Amino acid sequence: MPEDIILKLEDVVKTFPGVKALDGVKLEVRKGEVHALCGENGAGKSTLMKIIAGAYSITSGKIYFEGKEVNFSSTKEAQDMGISMIYQEFNLIPYLTVAENLFLDRQPRNKFGFIDWKKLNEDSKKLLKRVGLNINPELKVRDISIAEAQMVEIAKCLSLNSKIIIMDEPTAALSDEEIECLFDIIKSLKKDGISIIYISHRMSEIFEIADRLTVFRDGKFIKTMKTAETNPSELVKLMVGKNIVDLYPIRDYKKDEVVLEVKNASLKKHFSDVNFNLHKGEILGIAGLMGAGSIHLSKALYGCYEGFEGEVYIEGKKVNIKKPLDGIKNGISLVPDDRKNLGLILIRCVRENISIASLDNILDNNFINYKKDKEVANKEIQQLKIKVSSSEQRVENLSGGNQQKVVFGKMLETSPKILILDEPTRGVDVGAKAEIYQIMDELTNKGMSIILVSSDLPELIGMSDRVIVMREGKIVKELNKNEANQETVLAYAAGGVKE
Repeated sequence: MPEDIILKLEDVVKTFPGVKALDGVKLEVRKGEVHALCGENGAGKSTLMKIIAGAYSITSGKIYFEGKEVNFSSTKEAQDMGISMIYQEFNLIPYLTVAENLFLDRQPRNKFGFIDWKKLNEDSKKLLKRVGLNINPELKVRDISIAEAQMVEIAKCLSLNSKIIIMDEPTAALSDEEIECLFDIIKSLKKDGISIIYISHRMSEIFEIADRLTVFRDGKFIKTMKTAETNPSELVKLMVGKNIVDLYPIRDYKKDEVVLEVKNASLKKHFSDVNFNLHKGEILGIAGLMGAGSIHLSKALYGCYEGFEGEVYIEGKKVNIKKPLDGIKNGISLVPDDRKNLGLILIRCVRENISIASLDNILDNNFINYKKDKEVANKEIQQLKIKVSSSEQRVENLSGGNQQKVVFGKMLETSPKILILDEPTRGVDVGAKAEIYQIMDELTNKGMSIILVSSDLPELIGMSDRVIVMREGKIVKELNKNEANQETVLAYAAGGVKE
């Protein structure tokens, strides 16, 4: 094996009951490179990474690390060898300090065997400085931002003297400025000879940061190549097995009657004096930088917050929405930005998740009619093309894209007039994105109205019939379809344009 290869996998197979997640895959990672793993949700990327990190064992095949065959039986064993993983859902304990998290179970001790708090905090400061983070290590993790938590995770990997760091969707919750900071840190780690295995569904990131990439599809190895020797179109074709020519459906929306009117909407510390209309069959995009108030506004309309003030009219009738059940009863449904914590019950099956928001539809004399329940679930599985072994499959075992479709199915069963989508394709591959966009188009063609909140500007502009831009809790601009482009939206969102 060449000296520059730090990690090599040969003919790796991983099976779960009834499922072959990996089917003879291979991978080679070089020292000091950023190696991107590409593929649709369900392609096997996460399973492979958990094998490398020691969370799963292999069914068959071989793994070589620094030239020696290994078979990790735990994540600690992999960490001790120099392999660490930063999961999409952080592995930090919120009620402990940053320093305690950095050296959890490895705290420096004094001669009496007690924790040496002074050394712990000093060592933590050095690590945090290395990743460009200037925060007090005595702060509790619950009191730092998501971006800061991301950097703490990287610092923790460095404290373990990691030779390979696996990053799973590391930029999902970061702003553009924070992403640039992360990329600077990755480049610095490369100079130190540390290898990065990088998983992301954002094409622009892969082509900016990765040296090489490997494509998987349906649990199989497809191809490894230098990033500079391919392009986004070729990569998408390799990932999905076909060309996706038009990611966004061609929409020919003509303004219809007003279905939602919002007047003088306010929520303390988040937004104030917000006024807008939504028309039947329209996709209305809401743009804004982090903290602009767009996510809070969308959730407030669904009834998620106490203290929401203002007037809301649906089809000309004033409504009073104080809780999500009020939203559903008045024809509003929400697909939240955090599907795992806010949209799904992960340990329950697909059938139960789809019907939970609309139980009245499947009750007979206050008891669940399981025949109806299964019919409803299978209808949404077929309509939304959810890839499952059956409606009884647990949601936690689905890919991110299929989990998102389950959330869609759950909310569609409430028969909404207005569907609010918060970051609907976050952590979703390009194939699933195209399917979700097609679903959105079909729903609006049937008369449903959609509010789309997204930090993905090409998505927002590509799917919206009209865009309103928020900044510091206020609407600063409304743009028609032909006026909306990335430069204009960003300029208004960042305050670079004065009306």
